[in-house]
Amino acid sequence: MKISVIGAGYVGLTTAACLAEIGHTVSCADNDERKLDLLGNGQMPFFEPHLEDIVVRNTKAGRLRFETTEAAVTGAQAIFICVGTPPLENGEADLSAVANVARTIGQRTAGPCLVIEKSTVPVQTGQQLKRQLQLYASKGLHCNLVSNPEFLREGSAIEDFFHPDRVVIGVETEEAARQMEEIYRPILEQNCICPVHAQCTNRKKPAWVVTDMNSSELIKHASNSFLAMKISFINMVADLCEQVGADVTKVALGMGMDPRIGPAFLNPGIGFGGFCFPKDVQAFVRIAEKAGCDFSLLKEVERINKRRIDLFVEKVRRELWVVRGQKIALFGIAFKPNTDDIRFAPAIELLNMLVREGAIVSAYDPQAAEKAKTVCPDVQYCSTPYEAARGADAILIATEWEDSIGWIGRN
Repeated sequence: MKISVIGAGYVGLTTAACLAEIGHTVSCADNDERKLDLLGNGQMPFFEPHLEDIVVRNTKAGRLRFETTEAAVTGAQAIFICVGTPPLENGEADLSAVANVARTIGQRTAGPCLVIEKSTVPVQTGQQLKRQLQLYASKGLHCNLVSNPEFLREGSAIEDFFHPDRVVIGVETEEAARQMEEIYRPILEQNCICPVHAQCTNRKKPAWVVTDMNSSELIKHASNSFLAMKISFINMVADLCEQVGADVTKVALGMGMDPRIGPAFLNPGIGFGGFCFPKDVQAFVRIAEKAGCDFSLLKEVERINKRRIDLFVEKVRRELWVVRGQKIALFGIAFKPNTDDIRFAPAIELLNMLVREGAIVSAYDPQAAEKAKTVCPDVQYCSTPYEAARGADAILIATEWEDSIGWIGRN
């Protein structure tokens, strides 16, 4: 199938490359011409394990190309909208990029096509998208609209695409459901060979969840908000454990053995970050407020998360007595391992707080250091954990990179 993916960010580029890998002809578009030039030359705008190999291989094979949005949507049988929906000041999602893509699709697409909303958007966005397409549509345009939320985790996005737990689609017609099934058939039947781990081909087939568009749109926000709530809950349990002399790792282990709870997202730390959880929690709160629902529970999740850095710095103060003039090494800057993404990363706030308190800060991250230099310039960035730790009065682990954890274990 001839497919266009609009947006070459984490979701869009991964989606485009993996769709090409399973046999589709894919055009990936972005409004950043410099990014398109880099991708056309096989250079990645961000780090994601294994993604570069897939992009380069499929570009050389002619299944994947990079071009403008106008060119990409022309003649496409299916169009995935994967543009960013960053938070506005009031917490709502900024849907201007989605609206702009809808206008371009309406103006440039002549024949029937499938329009797939993959960006994380508030519930009822599909209804607005339909109106936008109709407003700008050229004569004879027939579009089937689909909501297809993504559940790709940065750092393991490739495996998540090829071996998802579930594929969720919100549709208005049976025709759209059949078209989506055709697109994802190799994934649903698990008859494609995962380009990362050959042994993954025996995994069980993902669940195929077909629902209405409003429900599909809610699934993504509800899922991420629930996981954020789980993180804030275990962090509060960790605080309680410190006060009463219990071991939070053992408490989390015992909790996670309950199949109704599960072990995932029960690792206490300095709070959740990244581009998804913080903005999705805020957006879900605003969605609820506009619908007249009191979602105070999620406001408390936010409050708990925002306090994690302050509490952590207070622990550092207690251990060092005086922070000013002390050398502190920080291992990990990205919001999670196996990515270079520093958006809303707790470590960035931690670095800035330590610098403001007068600490001499050295930091190590195998992927995110270059990006961090632009927002935290008053930090010494090191190429190895040993270099960062040399002469340090304290070592703080903010991101669980394997090499950093291994270095601590060896030393």
